[in-house]
Amino acid sequence: MRRALAYPARMTDRRGFQRYVAIGDSSTEGLDDPDGEGGYRGWSMRLAGRIAATQGALLYANLAIRGRRTRQIREQQLQPAVAMRPDLATVFSGTNDVVARRFDADTVASDMRHMQRALVAGGATVLTFTLPDITPVMPMARVLAPRIRALNAALRAAAADSGAILVDFAAYPVATDARLWSADRLHANAAGHARIADALAHALGLPGAGDEWKVPLPPPHPRPASVRLASEVWWLGRHLLPWMMKSLVERGGQDRRRPKRPELTPV
Repeated sequence: MRRALAYPARMTDRRGFQRYVAIGDSSTEGLDDPDGEGGYRGWSMRLAGRIAATQGALLYANLAIRGRRTRQIREQQLQPAVAMRPDLATVFSGTNDVVARRFDADTVASDMRHMQRALVAGGATVLTFTLPDITPVMPMARVLAPRIRALNAALRAAAADSGAILVDFAAYPVATDARLWSADRLHANAAGHARIADALAHALGLPGAGDEWKVPLPPPHPRPASVRLASEVWWLGRHLLPWMMKSLVERGGQDRRRPKRPELTPV
């Protein structure tokens, strides 16, 4: 079995990629990185664009669907992904597992390991990454911090076993800068998606891809406590409560969603 690669490992021995398949949840789907046409772009599409620009052509599919947990991704997306015979694949999930009523890090690790192994066995270079502690972005999420640490340990163990390349975002403070997260504090914004794509491009050793993505942003201007409190109240009513209600209402009909890019097509 191949030795596990952890960031900043480089794939300088590769001449290029022909087929890139992305599987995952809303992060891989691209929320909240608008494409200007009513849809979402996202780090996966940004990475595909960089690869295509570097080598002149690339076939790309994105099977990710928002709301999916790791077990659902394994059951619904892995087989179609393997059938496409990708030589590059990204596998990221875990956020929906962490916020679920019950969370089992060992089960997530087993599912991630299975997906990574299956894709590696098919000849793919596999990329994955950890989830940063979102407490600085969402103070109410402090109770989730132990779960996120357990998730990241599971992701690291899976990558070490499967040979996937792991980009450890949790190790870099810039990943928790609120200016890289959307207003809902659950998804990266356009700048955050760009940083993720830059980090993955660097991990692959793409020409021109450096490590600037991990450089912290300039210190933000301090805000009065009253402004911070008002912001928390606004976020609670505008995003958290509606998100919780929507999750309850749509849980039964979630399977009706379909991937935005279910087939390999040129970038």
